[in-house]
Amino acid sequence: MRVTVWNEYRHEKQNPVVSGIYPEGIHAAVAAGLRANGVTDVRTVTLDDPDQGLPPDVLNGTDVLVWWGHRAHDEVSDALAAAVAARVNLGMGLVVLHSGHFSKPFKRLMGTECTVRWRADGELERIWTVDPAHPIAQGVPAYFELPREEMYGEPFEVPPPDELVFLSWFKGGEVFRSGCCYRRGRGRIFYFRPGHETFPTYHDATVCKVIANGVRWARPAVIEAGPMLNVKMPPIEAI
Repeated sequence: MRVTVWNEYRHEKQNPVVSGIYPEGIHAAVAAGLRANGVTDVRTVTLDDPDQGLPPDVLNGTDVLVWWGHRAHDEVSDALAAAVAARVNLGMGLVVLHSGHFSKPFKRLMGTECTVRWRADGELERIWTVDPAHPIAQGVPAYFELPREEMYGEPFEVPPPDELVFLSWFKGGEVFRSGCCYRRGRGRIFYFRPGHETFPTYHDATVCKVIANGVRWARPAVIEAGPMLNVKMPPIEAI
């Protein structure tokens, strides 16, 4: 399983609080969490890399793409967003983290605005496992807590998830669908909410386990080599 972690890598360069938490970038922390959970074939790329980190050979050599973005969504080219969505439809898995809900690839695949209510006050988030039998919930407790996180509140303007694995409650009283599974074409998508850049969320062992489980769940059985086409089919039996 070949995993690519994509990060816009802007906050870490400009905000000393973020660089203090993630000195090698959020992408490096996510990759380290994957490796610690047995996902070993992991590479990291960023927005400022050539071809915005995902030239055709990298994208086509990826089985599961993990995406973190926030302030630079508009800098991602429409062509790259279309290429990612096309690759998902052919079978590539996609794991979208935190503010990646507003990224171009995720919005394209959802077909909605993907807006949320939010508040970045660093409050307690309690994440409930609402589908303990789901593969992404393997080894995850009935609930776990993050002492400081950004609040996301409903309504979350996405299509109803095919499967809902986690539900968040915040100290301020809001709830949020924080672990959503989708299928698009032959590909699987997992959206996982936690991960605001000014908090050490991606150093949390349970968060890292969930992301690794999500990557394994999204892993394709097969990825088609080319675009899916309408093909005229001869009859199997005499008409």
